[in-house]
Amino acid sequence: MALFLSEQDVTELLTMPLALAEVEAAHRALSTRQAHDVPRQRTRLPQTTLHILQGALPQLDVIGYKAYTSNRSGVRFLVHLYRASTGCLLAVIEADRLGMIRTAAASGVATRWLARPDATVAGVFGAGWQAEGHIEAIAAVRPLQRVKVYARRADRLASFCARLSQRLGIEVSAAASPEEVVRGCDIVSTVTTAATPLFDAGWLAPGTHINAAGSNSLIRREVGEDVIKRCAPIVVDSVESALREAGDLLPLLEKGRLHARELVELGDVICGLQPGRSNAEAITLFESQGMAIQDLAVAARLVEMARARGIGVELPYGG
Repeated sequence: MALFLSEQDVTELLTMPLALAEVEAAHRALSTRQAHDVPRQRTRLPQTTLHILQGALPQLDVIGYKAYTSNRSGVRFLVHLYRASTGCLLAVIEADRLGMIRTAAASGVATRWLARPDATVAGVFGAGWQAEGHIEAIAAVRPLQRVKVYARRADRLASFCARLSQRLGIEVSAAASPEEVVRGCDIVSTVTTAATPLFDAGWLAPGTHINAAGSNSLIRREVGEDVIKRCAPIVVDSVESALREAGDLLPLLEKGRLHARELVELGDVICGLQPGRSNAEAITLFESQGMAIQDLAVAARLVEMARARGIGVELPYGG
């Protein structure tokens, strides 16, 4: 029978090291043509939007999709995982935390391959659910000594920094301005819903790596044209997805100031098919849109662990 895993089950099973390993493996599979991924599709109504990401990892014998709805009342995520060889349902998984951790892990993997090895100071825009995961992921792949965080709500920011400092054992402090959070950083991450660019290119030090994770539609922009002009390489999780919904890149692509052939897929960097950081002074950029194969790779591992530990509830259908 198929297995149902709740948010509580996912929290018990899922760790950042696990997510980093599975997300990196998924990108390797995509680069070596051992994975299939379909960019996000959306059905929009005035009140609610349905978002669907689907794909397959044949080497894991899984195929499936993540569906989520966004509404003023909240966002609700479910992953449906099937056995590729038989078409039978393997699991239905509540995927709020799963999605947060895998999104953070994608930036963590990009940081592992693109940031300078000696990077110790990070700046983060955003103090929400996703930003928390990003800091944990970056701290897992680089020896961070300090993290500066900027967010609009000062009360939320203070408690966020205190909680992360205690949990990760590193200095996480509030920045008073966007400029303060960027200057002197080795890694800058944007995890917001901003509609306009968050910082100026002139604030970036040579050698900075940027993770841009919040702009997955035309109405969102976190990184401006001035910043993108300074970046090489410009790395994306999937060129096909980036050409559809990378709000930071689409205006430049439309104007002909950036070309699709200039975009490099993360899996190709991991596999050595495309160069990553060229030197210590280069400013590198990772534009993250999110992919089904990231969700499916993590979900498959969680189901395997849940079966072994007797976690989850058997569903009365799908077997």
